[in-house]
Amino acid sequence: MVTTQRRAERARQVADGLRQRIVAGEVGDLLPGERALGEWFGASRNVVREALGLLRDEGLVERRQGVGTLVVRPKYGHGLDRLTGLAEALEGHGEVVNEVRAAETVAAPPSVAERLGLAAGEEVVHLERVRRLGGAPLSLDSTYLVADLGIALLGKDLAHRDLFALLEETNGIRLGRAEVEVHAVSAGPDTAALLDIAPGTAVFALDRLTRLPDGRPVDAEWLHIRADRLTLRATLQRGAA
Repeated sequence: MVTTQRRAERARQVADGLRQRIVAGEVGDLLPGERALGEWFGASRNVVREALGLLRDEGLVERRQGVGTLVVRPKYGHGLDRLTGLAEALEGHGEVVNEVRAAETVAAPPSVAERLGLAAGEEVVHLERVRRLGGAPLSLDSTYLVADLGIALLGKDLAHRDLFALLEETNGIRLGRAEVEVHAVSAGPDTAALLDIAPGTAVFALDRLTRLPDGRPVDAEWLHIRADRLTLRATLQRGAA
């Protein structure tokens, strides 16, 4: 039992290390053989096989008879320790294109009004976008902006520009900070169809409230992110409690 547990733990370590290399672009579409991978990580072939099995379960690699182990689709990293838009975070990985499904003024739903500090039913700007990289969907974003800042964006290039940059440029402001919560949820039928995944697939649900430097909330967002395409990460510093 101890040996089995140790091998499983070692396989997870190898899978983590190989995943990092894939995300960083340090390996090509075809992975080296099991022997070479074992030499990379100082692990036995049995451990390497288990590690590859873990990555197959994630949908990151697949085994093809007569070819080898292929990277199916690399995961991209999106840091949570800086306030950046998706296109900014993925710069260098390809063009992020937004399928704009909604761009309109609406009466703020109660939950939105509460988050933005508005009166119930007050006018806000609602944007809904499917974010794509390399033609494949990454996330479904539903955004609500305070009207005095959001209305000016309705005529802008929402298909190719990050919202944060547009907010700042168009209104001559600087964004200050954001509060973020991340949950794991199962994609419903509508969300799954837009993200090109099976209903019930686990996705990241990210809630973000962005504020100006003076603390005023101006942007409430709800994002559903494909967990097989994007890794959320942060660098944390140990400090006083």
